[in-house]
Amino acid sequence: MSMVHVAPEAHLVLDPLTSVLAAEREDIICYSMDPIMEQVNELDKIADDLVNSLSPDMKLLNAFPGREETALKAGFYGNTFYGVIVGLVFSGMIALTLYILSLIGGL
Repeated sequence: MSMVHVAPEAHLVLDPLTSVLAAEREDIICYSMDPIMEQVNELDKIADDLVNSLSPDMKLLNAFPGREETALKAGFYGNTFYGVIVGLVFSGMIALTLYILSLIGGL
């Protein structure tokens, strides 16, 4: 929030957000919030990007052009790989159990 000096010789200031014209006083300190609001807006963009990183179909803030679906493809290939590994381990355990049962005459 910045003040506009309407008449510096008469010590009049205008608040552009509320359109209030008032006398400038020495006992009141007014700080400009513009730099802080810029930083808050930047942090808001980063927070939105962090939330968007949880969804594979949302575009990330620093993503290169043409890489919008990278997380979706990586998730597909990663889950396929782990699914095959778990399936092979499970099949191997079943095959081992059947082999042991055939050795002891259970089947």
